[in-house]
Amino acid sequence: MSETDFQTLSETVLKHLSDRKMRLVTVESCTGGMICAALTDIPGSSAFIEGGFVTYSNALKTSAAGVPEDILSCYGAVSEETAQAMAEGALWHATDATIAISVTGIAGPDGGTLTKPVGTVCFGLSIFQGASLTERHVFPGNRSDIRRATVRHALDMILKV
Repeated sequence: MSETDFQTLSETVLKHLSDRKMRLVTVESCTGGMICAALTDIPGSSAFIEGGFVTYSNALKTSAAGVPEDILSCYGAVSEETAQAMAEGALWHATDATIAISVTGIAGPDGGTLTKPVGTVCFGLSIFQGASLTERHVFPGNRSDIRRATVRHALDMILKV
C-alpha cells in the first residue's frame, strides 16, 4: 500500500469518525504509534483523534492502558484477551474518546513461536458503552510489511463500526 493509499484510507476513517461524532484513542504495541501517526498526518484530525498510547512493555500495558496483570500472565501480551483489555482500558484513560483500537503482535524478525509465529497480530476494538471486537491475524512478510498490514487492517476495522 502506497503512502497515497494510506492517506486516502486515513481520510476515509476520519470522515467515518466525523459522521458518527466519535473520538478515537489508539493503543499500539507492535506498530509503535503508526496507526495514530497515519491519522494525525491528516490536517484537522485533532477533532476526531484523542491520542494514542504506545505500550511495548507489559508494565506499560498495565499502567497506561489498564490491562490486568492476570490477563497478561494467563494469555500473554500477544492475545485477543490482551488486545481487548488494551482497547477497553484506553477508553477509561482517555477522557473524550468514544472508540478505541488496539494492536499487539510479533512483527519480527525474532520472537515468534510455533503457536504465535512472527506476523501474529491481535486487534481489539471497543466502543464506549458498547460492543468490543477482537481479531487475530498472521501477516506475511518482513517487519515493515507486517507493521504496515497491521495499520491497514486496524483502519479497516474502524470503518466497520
